Amino acid sequence: MTFENILALLGGLALFLYGMHMMSDGLEAAAGDRMKTILEKLTSNRFLGILVGALITAVIQSSSATTVMVVGFVNSQLMTLNQAVWIIMGANIGTTITGQLIALDASKIAPLVAIIGVVFVTFFKNKKLNAIGEIMAGLGILFIGMDMMKNAMVPLQSSEAFISAMTTIKNPLLAILLGAGFTALIQSSSASVGILQALALSGLVGLDTSIYIIFGQNIGTCITAVLASLGANRNAKRTTIIHLSFNIIGTAIFFIVVHLIPFVGWMEAITSNPAAQIANAHTIFNIATTLLLIPFGNKLAKLAQIIMPIKPEEIEENKGYNIPLTFVDTDNIGTVTIAVSSLRKEAVAMLQLAQQNLSDSIKGITTKECDAEKINKREKRIDYINYEITNYMTKVSSLHMSEKESTTVNALFKCFADIERIGDHAINILQYTKHNELSLDDSHMVTEELTTLHDLLMKSFSLLFAYDFDSDNDCYEKIERIEDRIDELTENYRQLQINRMKDKSVDAKDCVIYSEILTDIERVSDHIMNIIQECRRCSFTLTEDAFNENIQLNPAI
Repeated sequence: MTFENILALLGGLALFLYGMHMMSDGLEAAAGDRMKTILEKLTSNRFLGILVGALITAVIQSSSATTVMVVGFVNSQLMTLNQAVWIIMGANIGTTITGQLIALDASKIAPLVAIIGVVFVTFFKNKKLNAIGEIMAGLGILFIGMDMMKNAMVPLQSSEAFISAMTTIKNPLLAILLGAGFTALIQSSSASVGILQALALSGLVGLDTSIYIIFGQNIGTCITAVLASLGANRNAKRTTIIHLSFNIIGTAIFFIVVHLIPFVGWMEAITSNPAAQIANAHTIFNIATTLLLIPFGNKLAKLAQIIMPIKPEEIEENKGYNIPLTFVDTDNIGTVTIAVSSLRKEAVAMLQLAQQNLSDSIKGITTKECDAEKINKREKRIDYINYEITNYMTKVSSLHMSEKESTTVNALFKCFADIERIGDHAINILQYTKHNELSLDDSHMVTEELTTLHDLLMKSFSLLFAYDFDSDNDCYEKIERIEDRIDELTENYRQLQINRMKDKSVDAKDCVIYSEILTDIERVSDHIMNIIQECRRCSFTLTEDAFNENIQLNPAI
């Protein structure tokens, strides 16, 4: 192999990596921030989580990037460890798309694709078109680099030293280590699979060896997430353990499978294209491993906690946030009657937290004193309860229920959604307190108005807790009248603030912010009304017995 061949190989590798990086940036730019939003808003459904992980990884062309993002979300407590499992599984599937694209062998039209992309980037000012151009240019450059690598490695076909080395690599364990090491070095399984495909297209490595290298590549890709977690908390480090254990378990399973069945022969029977064979093997490995481990996803999370045990300071740090639910036993449903009673009590616990957050947030504007850390901690607890209740509801729905019981369970589920939204509105109001950039500059002008609305909301909460469908109390009618009064007052207060702005007593910024605060208060009142309507419709209560019991059991929050 001459010096020119070595330069061509390195140049091809540089173009390949740069093209993939360029395509990844373009795809991410085209997707905007929606990708992160989807991850942050992810539900507890495992199949949805896998789908989201696969789609996002297919978009940004990097399982490492997706996993690093997940590590960040777990580190910032925007995502639980159990949610992270499904995203990681999906990411392993999504990363196989690059190999499938390369297997299409579009090198002949690659220059045309690259030129069209460059035209979009250079001659158009529209950001969306620029992003599309970047994708096309990156794809074209990727294929050009791939073709350069393939041609540069042709002389190696007659090199005795190289042939001897490749023969040595036929040792499965050595091939796995080679794949893992090289992928860890360049921090991209997509890129290392592409390079492996170039070697295969040049006839330098057979599928029987490539299979084991692919196994190693899936292990090596975990290095990026490991590096990203070095400065993160222990729970984020457990995310990388999940990623690593998923691929190690998959490798162990397939290592056995390959020796038991003619897996290589099957891949060769599907297509004669070496690049497609490698792409197919890579895809099947990740899809099959995911399907096998889906039932054990939560076990992977527990395995990570065994490998990296939970320390006492972690428990103290998260006290009141991710401790088990007070009344609902998520592992033991029991009868429908027990489930309904537990759900009702847990709803009270959650509602108490939302009420406290709302009261503290409004007081943070009127008195300029609030503990933002406590409010955020309670909000995390609210989100945690909501997440656990969603899982619990899935189990409860499998029980045999009468029509009335089914209606009551559904009503309670709606109540949890309304309570969660009340918590969100409290956090919205929190951002307008003095500790934030969006704070009201002249909050003293509206202190009396906000105090009036605060008192009305707290009265609604008291009535909601006092509501008893067996008695003749008129809690429902009173809450209804308060709701109408709040609607009336918020409209009047908006107009008063506009008048103040016209008189130059306040600026336009304060006018907009106050309007947003009033909207949040109005929405909270609507949600309280929704809750008592469900209580009345299905004849259940949210009384203060569980409310007070929860205060006793959860002093930290």
